[in-house]
Amino acid sequence: MAERFAFSISATDGKARTGSIQMLRGEIRTPAFMPVGTAATVKAMRPAEVRATGADIILGNTYHLMLRPTAERMARLGGLHKFMGWDRPILTDSGGYQVMSLSSLRKITEDGVTFKSHLDGSRHVLSPERSM
Repeated sequence: MAERFAFSISATDGKARTGSIQMLRGEIRTPAFMPVGTAATVKAMRPAEVRATGADIILGNTYHLMLRPTAERMARLGGLHKFMGWDRPILTDSGGYQVMSLSSLRKITEDGVTFKSHLDGSRHVLSPERSM
């Protein structure tokens, strides 16, 4: 079985470097081109087309995924990788950007952040555990 995570540097020039991050789902060459698949899709592209751009990893957005399609729906459908049709690495953020940028739609408590959806006004709690 491959290591869960390994990092190697292949070249340096002053403080700049290139390298790779090895993960169970594949290698991520650094510096990395990381297309944004905010809500589990890179707009107007199929996964094979995204891969053809040279991308090794896709970025997803926790806040948007929480609203739709929802973590529960993704779990029922086999997880985010299967839902997206992307078998390579995915990086999801914490939702922290929306905590700051949607200040008029959120309330912070000890339990996490309660958001009023910008889509339909429904309420959603993003706790530290849920964001992971």
